[in-house]
Amino acid sequence: MDMQTSFLDRLFDAGLLIDTGVEGLYGRSGQFEDVITAFERLIDRFGGADGAEAMRFPPGMNRAFFEKSGYMKSFPQLAGTVHSFCGNELDHMSLLQCMEVGEEDWTKDQKATDIVLTPAACYPLYPTVARRGRIPAKGALYDLQSYCFRHEPSQDPARQQLFRMREYVCMGTETHVTEFRQTWMDRGVQMMKEVGLEVTIDVANDPFFGRAGKMLANNQRDQNLKFELLIPITSVARPTACMSFNYHQDAFGSKWGLTMEDGNVAHTACVGFGLERIALALFHTHGLDVADWPENVRKTLWG
Repeated sequence: MDMQTSFLDRLFDAGLLIDTGVEGLYGRSGQFEDVITAFERLIDRFGGADGAEAMRFPPGMNRAFFEKSGYMKSFPQLAGTVHSFCGNELDHMSLLQCMEVGEEDWTKDQKATDIVLTPAACYPLYPTVARRGRIPAKGALYDLQSYCFRHEPSQDPARQQLFRMREYVCMGTETHVTEFRQTWMDRGVQMMKEVGLEVTIDVANDPFFGRAGKMLANNQRDQNLKFELLIPITSVARPTACMSFNYHQDAFGSKWGLTMEDGNVAHTACVGFGLERIALALFHTHGLDVADWPENVRKTLWG
C-alpha cells in the first residue's frame, strides 16, 4: 500500500474525511472544518491589517467570463462545466429509460448552461473589478475564498477535485504587486513555522496542457513568475504545494482592461492558500487527533 492510499485510509478511518465513492470528492468532519476555520483566522491575523476588500463568489462562474479568460487554451484537462436537462416530456421519458436500462449514457442530451465550475478563486474577480473603472494609484487589494474545481481524480488526499482556495489578489504597478508577493512569501514561511510545519519554497509552473504548454511552463519558471510553498504530506520526495505566490505581470490587466488612474495597464499578483492541503499537512505532521497536537500549535490556532 502506497503512502497516499495509506494516509487516505487513515483519514477515512478517523472520520476526518468521508468517502463518497469518487476519487478526490470527500466529505469533511467537524474537526477537519474546525482546523480550516482556525487557520483562516491565522491568515486574517497576518493579512487583516492590509485593508483588503473581502469578496466571496460561489463555486460556479459566468461561462462567458470563463471563455474570455483563456482557461481552456491552457488547462482544458482541468475544466468542469455545468450541464442540465433541457428537453420535453418525451425526452424525459427517454432519459429515464436510459437510466433504467443502464446501457446508454443518460447525460448525452444534457445541454451546457451559462455556468462553469470556478477553477480558481480569483477568476470571477477580474471582470468584477473591470466594471468598476480605473484602479487607484495606490493599488487595490482583495480577499477571496471559494470552492474550486479541477478535474484530476487521484487517491492522493491532497489532490482533490473540489477544494477551497483562499486568496489575496493585489492590483497596481509592477513594483507594488511584486513587493506584495514578496511580503506574503515571507509571511507564509512565518505562518507555517508558527503551526509547526517544515516548509520549502521553490520556483514552479502551472500544469499547462500539451506541447505548447511545455514552453509556457518553461517561460513561467525562467521568469520566476510562480513560487510554491511545499510541505511533505504523502511524499517526502515530492512535497505538496500548499501555498502559491504568483506574479501575472500585465496578463490579466490586458485581458480584462484593468487600468490605473494614469492609464497604464495594471499588473496583478496573488497569494493562494490551499485550505484542505494545509489542514492535511497539519494532521499528517501532528497526528489525526487535534487534542494531541503540540500545545504551541494549538495556542497559535485556537488561542
